Amino acid sequence: MTWKGFWEGIASLFENVLFVPYDSLRSLQDQTWWGANTISWILLLVGAVAFIYWMLKLKNFNENTESTYTFDENP
Repeated sequence: MTWKGFWEGIASLFENVLFVPYDSLRSLQDQTWWGANTISWILLLVGAVAFIYWMLKLKNFNENTESTYTFDENP
């Protein structure tokens, strides 16, 4: 096995196996915009939910009055 064969094998894996769903989405785009962008909308919703969860956790952390550390302002 040569290095050229190794890299051609990786290229073949991506082109023939891993990019097949994207090729089907590209062909679906000509028929319906909503169908082709379903994955984008799902990822947008997941990101929005994660952002809201993160902000709520930060709010809880800021409102927490328990102190697990000491900070001496005037040494």
